[in-house]
Amino acid sequence: MKNYILVLFMVLSFMACKEEQKTEIVETTEEMALNYKSFGKEIIADDAIAAKSMAEHYKAMKVGDSIDSKMTAKVAEVCQAKGCWMKLDLDNGEQVMVKFKDYGFFMPKNIAGQEVIINGKAYVNEVPVEELRHYAEDAGKTAEEIAAITESKKTYSFEADGVLLVEE
Repeated sequence: MKNYILVLFMVLSFMACKEEQKTEIVETTEEMALNYKSFGKEIIADDAIAAKSMAEHYKAMKVGDSIDSKMTAKVAEVCQAKGCWMKLDLDNGEQVMVKFKDYGFFMPKNIAGQEVIINGKAYVNEVPVEELRHYAEDAGKTAEEIAAITESKKTYSFEADGVLLVEE
């Protein structure tokens, strides 16, 4: 009889320890979860590549090339007129100009410095002087800075169909 009670006590102790361990794992997972605000097409955060990796893809591309991609990066600048474009840092001194598919959505104007995940098409293009001046005007640049734009520029671009903004 003593042996049965001893075995029962050991089994219950073992099960109690197991439950406590599961609770710790759940709590750790909840602490690591991030909250996102979604814009455009609903996307998930999984499988997004880092900005540094995307910079390597862009280096290998020529004007006219494009690839489907999902990346995470920090917002450098947002259109101050409507939020209709944003520039993201690629962690190598370069930036990518992000526009939104079919102008279907816009971003908040005050998100510079925040982390985003974008999904869509990455491409390289040649931006004409008129368009560069328009972007400079939207960004609030001075008349002198706008007039100083005299040449087209090869840019890294991205047409996003969905964006996740990391909520702080």
